[in-house]
Amino acid sequence: MTPLRAGVLAAMVTLVADQASKLWLLNVFDLARRGVVKVMPFFDLVLAWNIGISFGWLQNDSQAAQFALMAVKVIAVIALGIWMARSQTRLATIALGMIIGGAIGNGIDRLAYGAVVDFALLHVKIAGNTYNWYVFNLADVAIVAGVAALLYDSFLGVPAAKAP
Repeated sequence: MTPLRAGVLAAMVTLVADQASKLWLLNVFDLARRGVVKVMPFFDLVLAWNIGISFGWLQNDSQAAQFALMAVKVIAVIALGIWMARSQTRLATIALGMIIGGAIGNGIDRLAYGAVVDFALLHVKIAGNTYNWYVFNLADVAIVAGVAALLYDSFLGVPAAKAP
């Protein structure tokens, strides 16, 4: 399998897994009706509608703001796609595919619902205080994993060829 094909496959798998998880949680599991579902002592399922960008920053539900976020997302996906097509390593290509798939998955949410569907909540209780991470989804996980893989590839991947 060529590296580009592996990147496209990673994007498609990420997109399908993300959208399937959200559709199942919303329509079959009915997370909206159930409220908070405790899965493990440190992990809950909880429905959150994110109208902002990463980590809930820039919360704004105006139509102009949503359009601007979608425009930025489209430009980013195109730029990442060009980078993926030119990538020299399989790891970087797959990582870029994961980022693209996650970005498209969250973009579909924004078009369909006007917000991104987030549902995973990690938390820890220390000395009687509960500390929560931001609520996230599978697209977010793929984006973070893709960025981590790109960093790994850039620092520890195939060394550049030496000039003669």
